[in-house]
Parts: sequence; structure tokens; C-alpha cells
Amino acid sequence: MTAIREDLPQVLYSCYHQRSREGEHFIPEHVFSYQISGTMSAWDANNAYESKEGDFRLSIRNRLAKFAKQPPENGEFKLLSLFLDQDTLREVSREINYTATKTAMEKAVLPIAFNPLYVSFMESLLAYLQLPQENNTELLKLKTKEAIYLLIKINPELKDILFDFNEPGKIDLEAFMNRNFHFNVQLKRFAYLTGRSLATFKRDFQKIFQDTPSHWLQQRRLQEAYYLITKKAKTPSEVYIDVGFENLSHFSFAFKKKYGVSPSKAG
Repeated sequence: MTAIREDLPQVLYSCYHQRSREGEHFIPEHVFSYQISGTMSAWDANNAYESKEGDFRLSIRNRLAKFAKQPPENGEFKLLSLFLDQDTLREVSREINYTATKTAMEKAVLPIAFNPLYVSFMESLLAYLQLPQENNTELLKLKTKEAIYLLIKINPELKDILFDFNEPGKIDLEAFMNRNFHFNVQLKRFAYLTGRSLATFKRDFQKIFQDTPSHWLQQRRLQEAYYLITKKAKTPSEVYIDVGFENLSHFSFAFKKKYGVSPSKAG
């Protein structure tokens, strides 16, 4: 099965003045991040994570997660992230002659213990961002290799995560969808993460749920929203992203169509 590839930057510097909340996030590559200021909250199907100023973390590839970015009071949210692409990881794996054993890592985010060498590396990476972005691909590749060597030198237990090049295998579709329905990703993502082609995913889904994926997802999300609003006293603006809708107006329209009342009056 062919992996889904993304047109990814190698380095991403994020800066926000206001709170930012992302409805969904598919992590296609491992990402080594440094929280310069503010806080980052993240959730996957089973766990919650929080990074504060000065924290390091590794976001694990082929995972689904939601993120919320909170700037400090009267300040800016600042985050520096380096994408560890598969080609460079394979190159390092060959150089050190290491083959990963199968891991059971299910988490989307892994905190990395503080080390002053990580701070020095990230500061040097910020300096590279001051260079013109054209024609510096090789320089950034060297920085990516440096980061990988640094990570496995300080945290050798990361080898089996970073050098695991297996793609998702075929898994229990029903269990996966019931855990992850609230992630607003394309069907091809769900298919890939369950080890199926899109056509096989749709066929298997119909057999299991007796419904199309798109219709089932909307109904399941609305059911969860109804529960959160009527039983947990949540507001529509608090739940629509959490259950997988892209915008409040679409959520409100679908909710009223299903339950005969607007979500603001259902509580």
C-alpha cells in the first residue's frame, strides 16, 4: 500500500497573538518541536497532552490529533518545529545499521525531557531561518540529520519509533472508527490508517455499519454533540469542532435537521 505523502515544509515557525484551535490534524511525518512561549494542548483518541514554555516533544507520524495553541498573557505563542522526513530517517538508519523492532507506540505526542543540547540546536535552527529560503535545501537536510542523531544520542529509546518504517496494517475498522469519528479528516485518511485502499475501506465500512462512511460519520458526530449539549451542558461553540464539524453554521443546520431544534435550544 502506498503511503499518503504531503507537501511539507522542513521547518515551521509558528507565532500567534490569539488563541488558535485546530479541528483536526493528521501527522504524516515525525515532528520534533520546541515550545518557545505559550502552551500547546493536544488530544488523540485516548490521551491528552500539554506542552508549556521550554518543553520539547515528538509528534508521531501516522497519528490523528487535535491541537489548541494558547499565547501567554500579553504575549505571543511561539513554536519551532522540524519535520523528520522518511528519506532522511532511512539514510540515518542505514548509516548506523539499525533496524527497528516492532513498537506498540499508540500515542500521538511524546514529551521529550529537557536537555540543553536541544536548546542549542533549536537556537541554531532559528538562525538558519534567517537565510533566504531558496537554495538552502541541503543545509536544512543537514540540520534534520543533526536533529535525528541528537535525539537518538540523548534518547536512544527513540530509535524504535523514528526508524519504524512500517505503514499501517489492516486493523479492526469498527473499533477504530468508534474511537476516531470525531477527527475531521478525509475518508482517504481513515482508509490509510486502517490499512485499506479507499475502495476497500468503503466496502468494508458498508458491511460493518450498514451505512456509507459520510452519512455514518455525520450521524455519529451529531449523536455525540447531542449528548454533550444535553447531558454535559456544553455550548454549541464548545462542541462543534470537538465532534468533527468544520464550522458552526453547518453543525447547527445538521443538528436542527436531525433533532428538530437548534443546538442552542437543546440544552
